[in-house]
Amino acid sequence: MNKMVFCFCFILFFACEQRHKVVSLQIGIERLLPQLDSLMDKEIAVSVLATGYDWSEGPLWLEGEQKLLFSDVPANTVYQWTEEKGASVYLRPSGYTGVTPRTGEPGSNGLALDDDGGLLLCQHGDRRVARMTTSTTKPTPNFTTVAASYEGKKFNSPNDLIFYNNNIFFTDPPYGLEKQSDDPARELSFQGIFRVTSGGRVKLLIDSLTRPNGIAFSPDHRKMYVANSDYDKALWYEYTLDDSLQIVSGKILYDATAAAHSEKGLPDGLKVDQQGNIFATGPGGIWIFDGKGQLLGKVKLQEASSNCALTADGKTLFVTNDMNILRIQLRM
Repeated sequence: MNKMVFCFCFILFFACEQRHKVVSLQIGIERLLPQLDSLMDKEIAVSVLATGYDWSEGPLWLEGEQKLLFSDVPANTVYQWTEEKGASVYLRPSGYTGVTPRTGEPGSNGLALDDDGGLLLCQHGDRRVARMTTSTTKPTPNFTTVAASYEGKKFNSPNDLIFYNNNIFFTDPPYGLEKQSDDPARELSFQGIFRVTSGGRVKLLIDSLTRPNGIAFSPDHRKMYVANSDYDKALWYEYTLDDSLQIVSGKILYDATAAAHSEKGLPDGLKVDQQGNIFATGPGGIWIFDGKGQLLGKVKLQEASSNCALTADGKTLFVTNDMNILRIQLRM
């Protein structure tokens, strides 16, 4: 296999949260298969939209409003970004509503919309999936619990989620617990993947992954992709679902463990475009697969990336890249 690598460097000037910064950002494109050319131009434009966050996560692109929402997990805050106004606080608190001070990562992580336009949040600190009404102005953090426990035991810290056909699928690693797996408040002995049915029942789908994290569906909702954020098992999994949304089979889509030991980042959040191509944050940047699991190429980034979001036309990719929020113009 011939591998072509194009690297180039950007110096970007921008304003962010009342301060001006100069950011040197080195981006590389690693082209492994020619199919990547249909998804990405030979040269791509990259912008740093905002910076200075503790750990950015959960990007959600609102197509109708042309607005990006994203979490800063340690800061317990959801931010919003628009082309016109830049970045500003959207919601605080976002994931921990208690009064006792705590450390770690208490805020919201994954964000999604339901069919009624409600905002669904994976709340680390409150250890639940919650819902609130979205707002075109500054919203009020009035949350309704969607799911907080399984068989009477509290979740670890719901991390990422997807909504389909009035069902919510989410992952539950321990990252939001102050001492993670060793936290004395932990109640479940595993880190699961769950489904909340339209009737509100919580069903366990998988309990065997070491660090289930990002989750996404194929366009036909027959395949579910899950990232495992474990240095020793840095894997993406593919699961096949039947008409009743039950898992009938599963396999490893791709093993990135070797890369995880040499580059920043792990398999984390991922998104799937309308053609079934997968854009997955992983070691060293964004890994791009086709629907058959073939690795087409990578967008190489210096900092660890946690998640991404696509516009409806698939031409623009937003990336939560540690302290930075990036916009990558894949195609013009």
